[in-house]
Amino acid sequence: MRPGPARWVAYQYGGRLPERYRDWVLHDATCRTWVLRVLIRGLLQVAPIGVVLFVGLGVLGGAWPIAAGAVLLGVLVVARIVLTSSVDSVDSRLTRYGFPPGHGSAVRGRRDAEAAERYRAVWRRDPPET
Repeated sequence: MRPGPARWVAYQYGGRLPERYRDWVLHDATCRTWVLRVLIRGLLQVAPIGVVLFVGLGVLGGAWPIAAGAVLLGVLVVARIVLTSSVDSVDSRLTRYGFPPGHGSAVRGRRDAEAAERYRAVWRRDPPET
């Protein structure tokens, strides 16, 4: 069960979802695109600040190329910080929903090991004996 748009936005800004969304939170933290989801979450959190800075610096007060460059630099810094702390932040979020510490990393590790085994089974066969 997915949260509605209003709950999803609140969740992206750090709000807590009701207990019935616990499985969705686990999926959000462990699916194949979890890093992209974390990045989107971080960028959504700073988007209002970026808009205010761009309007304040570019439209109302000066050269918009400088304002756009400043906002772009800020986005790049936020992306680096978010991606650097993504594993810890996701594991912490799962702990708040009652999962044991490190559960998200363990689930992703099992999934990655299974995918690596499937890859080896298909592409890493022993050469035929001659």
